[in-house]
Amino acid sequence: MIALRSLVPGFRGLLTAGLIGFAPAVVRAQDLGIEVGSVAPAAKLHTLDGKEVDLAQYIGKTPMVMEFWAIWCPNCKELEPTLVSAAKKYGDQVKFFGIAVSVNETPERVKAFVAKHGLPGEQFFDTKGNASGAYDAPATSYVVVINKAGKVVYTGLGGKQNLDAAIKKAL
Repeated sequence: MIALRSLVPGFRGLLTAGLIGFAPAVVRAQDLGIEVGSVAPAAKLHTLDGKEVDLAQYIGKTPMVMEFWAIWCPNCKELEPTLVSAAKKYGDQVKFFGIAVSVNETPERVKAFVAKHGLPGEQFFDTKGNASGAYDAPATSYVVVINKAGKVVYTGLGGKQNLDAAIKKAL
């Protein structure tokens, strides 16, 4: 494992590159990352075209599902069908966001991957690790669900997550 904080300023967790599934202990949602019940923080990101965006413009307006992900992450690829399915089911009630971490990535590679795989929702690039740090993202395949009031109602990590139950907490 490589400490993400040493690779990307503000990224406080561990880079597992898909190895989290091989960890001897089971990681539960509340063991890592931003605390459930806390107010979702704002963070500046970039669109895949390079325009600056602040998550503050979305928080408190609609329920949100955010995944911190990377092209090279096996757990993210495993979670992809679950995210696509959830977006089809809840897309008119919930905003979906992908936050690509900048470790070994470029916006161009992420943009091509998103187009090829049809990832749901708006996709952002965490150029400076602002969102990763604000949400204390421990690794890729980290999901945060936020309700309309702007409170974190779920966090989860790994390729197998019950997003249906998580989203219902936000509605």
